[in-house]
Amino acid sequence: MKRLLQISDLHFGTEKPEVMAALLDLAQLKQPDVLVVSGDITQRATADQFSRARAFCNQLGIAATVAIPGNHDLPLFNPLIRLVRPYGRYREAFGQDLEPVVTTPELCLITVNTTRWWRHKNGEVSKAQIARVCDQLVHASPEQLRVVVVHQPIHVLRQQDLHDILRGWQAAVCAWAEAGADMVMGGHIHLPYVHDMSATVKALKRRIWCVQAGTAMSSRTRREAPNSVNLIEYALAENDMRCRVERWDYRHETTGGQFVKVRFHTLDLQRHNAF
Repeated sequence: MKRLLQISDLHFGTEKPEVMAALLDLAQLKQPDVLVVSGDITQRATADQFSRARAFCNQLGIAATVAIPGNHDLPLFNPLIRLVRPYGRYREAFGQDLEPVVTTPELCLITVNTTRWWRHKNGEVSKAQIARVCDQLVHASPEQLRVVVVHQPIHVLRQQDLHDILRGWQAAVCAWAEAGADMVMGGHIHLPYVHDMSATVKALKRRIWCVQAGTAMSSRTRREAPNSVNLIEYALAENDMRCRVERWDYRHETTGGQFVKVRFHTLDLQRHNAF
């Protein structure tokens, strides 16, 4: 059984030390194979915030770390740096590649940088990015879990969050589903949920899942969602296609400060174009 730990919207600069400690405990307990950080790593894209975020990710002790920037990871109050070097501090901490890919016998994980220096908050996916992801997906094997990671959500549950949805999401979802993606991970709105996109986009010929993470450790939680992370467990073989998305919430009142599993979804992974 392989495991991915998805953490999002860390917002270093607003992080809660007690939640950080609990997340370290969870990582040690579950020993995930890959850490996925789906954007908004910092609150204000300062060098110090990026440095502390990188140190924390290293401290989790997970063999592979895959990260993408969120809108908060571009300088907001320095227009010149935002124009000429928008990802400079991000790259110093998390590497030059803004769209890293991880390929193992069990995993095909492709990231997409949906931020734009000229946009304050909203994200978008271009035709070129959609095509690049498709080109990589079609070479995936049936035994690989196929994951695409973005920052802004491809689906929202509430009317008031519609303005946060990823620009170009429908074209991306249709193309990526056709190319074989199993799920699209996101963050941005600090609300965790799992949604079958075939229930929203009727043209889809196979299922693709929207897997949204809450804010892992920031004080910027929503009233209806505490700090939370996603743990994805999977074992894919010819006659045994298993994938489970677990939501783990931070609870202080009942546990004294631990992440606890509060919900799980068993995903139907299809390797053909029919329901």
